[in-house]
Amino acid sequence: MTEGEIPTRAAIGIARVLCILGIVYVHAWTGRTGEVLAQLDTSGQGMMRWVLIELVGRCAVPLLGAISGWLAAPSAARRGYAGFVRVKARTILAPMLAWNVIGLVLVSGFATWGRLKAPVPASLAEALDWIGCVTGPNPINVQISFLRDLFLCMLVAPLLARCPDRVLGAVLALAIAWTVSGADLVLLLRPQILVFFLIGLLARRHGLADRLGGWPLAAALAPYLLLIGPRIAIAIFGDAWLKTHIVAANAIDLPLRAAAALATWRLAVAAARRPLGAWLLRGERYAFLLFASHLILLWLFGPVIGLATGPLGAPAYPAFLLLQPLLALAATIGLGRALEAGAPSAARLLSGGRLAQGLPSPPGFAMERTSSGRSAQP
Repeated sequence: MTEGEIPTRAAIGIARVLCILGIVYVHAWTGRTGEVLAQLDTSGQGMMRWVLIELVGRCAVPLLGAISGWLAAPSAARRGYAGFVRVKARTILAPMLAWNVIGLVLVSGFATWGRLKAPVPASLAEALDWIGCVTGPNPINVQISFLRDLFLCMLVAPLLARCPDRVLGAVLALAIAWTVSGADLVLLLRPQILVFFLIGLLARRHGLADRLGGWPLAAALAPYLLLIGPRIAIAIFGDAWLKTHIVAANAIDLPLRAAAALATWRLAVAAARRPLGAWLLRGERYAFLLFASHLILLWLFGPVIGLATGPLGAPAYPAFLLLQPLLALAATIGLGRALEAGAPSAARLLSGGRLAQGLPSPPGFAMERTSSGRSAQP
């Protein structure tokens, strides 16, 4: 690799690991009810949690959406529709359904017949809704509804990938308007996923990943640093106003998320040139499994660890909060290795095809097309 070459594919693997570790902070175990959390928001630990969620976790969905669009663009433009969708159903939809069933059985099961305080569906119809994320995110595995919306984006990706820029631009403008409006159309639970998926398609078409990765670090961080200050001020002085003005809140939030995604991408490119990047890439093959399983792990094991640390507000809790992404990753790696050794078919299903496939792919290439032309993971 030459000095000036941008290690794009390695940076993608690093970015995915960083994003999914950040998502763990968004869902971190607190041991508190929503009402108590609201009361603790202005405490030192409450502010620490807010910073981790807003400044670390919120960039994840935009960047993961853009990466998905970037990776899907070549195969979406070349492959037949049925073959393309079949692969996406196997690597996106099937794992989502499987993990939702697992969450329902384990988490709701322990809540029903044990002492775990967790959601329990009121009827079979509600349980099926949770499994398919039909009308809303699964309250047990909230983050996995991303896969539901991503799969729907993949259903139209072959068409989008063949559209000229002006058509993609028009669709992007409509998706942005939908996101900002806050309209609940159910078709997509989070239309911002389509926004960034389209940005990823355009980025692949015009080589933007390499170009943005070549920006000076200060220039890539500047938009985020400029926007985060006003966002913090609004959270302190106008949070109640934002909750009643959805359009304004979304109009503020969307550029901030885009800026956070840019900053994270540039940091991933920087890490790809350093030893830290190689360390992060060692966890890349488990990133999907971590994304899909971490909330179930937190539901089941957070209260157990919490017996030693206490909930949010306890003196030892900050250490537990900071370590939760690494603890979840370690548990996921153990789970992945156990599945590969004892149930390789389950490992393939639950990891979206990333585990139990023989020798691991080279770092950062796990979601690219294989040399034989067969499409790999989405």
